[in-house]
Amino acid sequence: MFEASLLFYFLLPFLFIFFKLLLTNSDENSQPKSYPFIGNYLSIYANSHRLTQWTSDAIHNSPSFTFVVRRPFGQKRVLTGNPANVQHILKTKFSTYQKGDIFRSTLFDLLGDGIFNVDGDEWKFQRQLSSHEFNTKSLRHFVEHVVDDELNKRLIPILTTAAANDTVLDLQDILQRFALDNICRIAFGYDPAYLTPSLPKAKFAVAFEDAVRISSERFRTITPLFWKFKRFLNIGSEKRLKEAVAEIRRFTTKILNEKKQELTTEPVDLLSRFLNSGHLDENLVTDIVISFILAGRDTTSAALTWFFWLLYKNPAIENEVVKEVKEKSDSPIYDEVKDMVYTHASLCESMRLYPPVPVDSKLANADDVLPDGTVVKKGMMVSYHPYAMGRMESIWGGNWTEFQPERWLEKDDTAEKMKFRARDPYVYPVFQAGPRICLGKDMAFLQMKRVVAGVLRQFMVVPAVDDGGEPVFVAALTSKMKGGFPVKIKERKDD
Repeated sequence: MFEASLLFYFLLPFLFIFFKLLLTNSDENSQPKSYPFIGNYLSIYANSHRLTQWTSDAIHNSPSFTFVVRRPFGQKRVLTGNPANVQHILKTKFSTYQKGDIFRSTLFDLLGDGIFNVDGDEWKFQRQLSSHEFNTKSLRHFVEHVVDDELNKRLIPILTTAAANDTVLDLQDILQRFALDNICRIAFGYDPAYLTPSLPKAKFAVAFEDAVRISSERFRTITPLFWKFKRFLNIGSEKRLKEAVAEIRRFTTKILNEKKQELTTEPVDLLSRFLNSGHLDENLVTDIVISFILAGRDTTSAALTWFFWLLYKNPAIENEVVKEVKEKSDSPIYDEVKDMVYTHASLCESMRLYPPVPVDSKLANADDVLPDGTVVKKGMMVSYHPYAMGRMESIWGGNWTEFQPERWLEKDDTAEKMKFRARDPYVYPVFQAGPRICLGKDMAFLQMKRVVAGVLRQFMVVPAVDDGGEPVFVAALTSKMKGGFPVKIKERKDD
């Protein structure tokens, strides 16, 4: 198998030249060309800088909204935006579509046996214990103490200084720091204090960013043998991944050791709950910590980054959000954010266009047939595509390109106001759906709405892009803006 890989790399330049003309002249509205031995590799290679958008286009161009990617050496992967298929995968045949060995081995160096990388009893145990941290009491404490404290003592002062000095901030970086402090404080009782005026370039944050990026790049290699060979030789990106993971584990071990010293019989956070469960294996608990940092840091920060961009592009919607924020300003904090209906709808609409997790994958552990007739063989990767689904005319109508929070609202017959109208989670699987639906969904919305209220009540966020260009969407395990989101902060003048 290794010799075949070497031969393929030797022949690749010639294959590329031979097929380049065919690829260039192909109809952009048709499905990507597939060739013997190399499958869709030429299209994959040509679109390596925009794979999420390319796979989204392929799904849209399929009558069933399902596309089978053919990779070199006969590998196949199913990509779908068909809601019936999504429900089949995430609910109806939940036991058939698991994380599986491919996903697990690719991310194991980073996530280990954490909740996002395991199946079966291991997953059930971690999910059951974690669920206790997402009750109403915990959510109220989170938004009233952790988020509000981080907002008023760290985020707002930094924005105030930036506004006074007319300086440029990378809002994507700021929001990642904010989210990281939040998740560490609420889940582990530990404050890394990354959102401070000096904006320190901490080793852990750099290592985490690198580890997530390199781990996600493993999925894009022609064959896993390639990155496994680099890991064996400890060279290139795999060498950096090893160094980054070591730094991450030093950080999480520090959190773990401090928590052990202050452990009481009554759990006060997620980490103490796991430690009190009797599962004191340090590697497992470290894996759990890393998984929750990934979830808490990258998803809400990604959603908010794109949200502030879309608000700038749509000033009328920003005015409506600000109006709602000001109307709720006298309410208690928890009630304020809980009742921000228009802002909630705006966040949902933003994540429709820019989902924090644009593609999610499962592995079929048995032969199956999807509702649209797509044949799935045991061992095939099957991915559902929230990014593509958020751009489907068949779901959202002819105005799907428009940023319209109103599509999430309807008239409340019992009051003279609008109420939020949730969508079927299999049509809008931004938070997954079925048994593995995101435990932190409500927490994420509370955090995001509190940030939106705190920032927009006082400031305007203005992108600082010289050429007037739009941000470039890039996807690792979560979506990002390429190169960050440079902005200037302006004091909001009262009307």
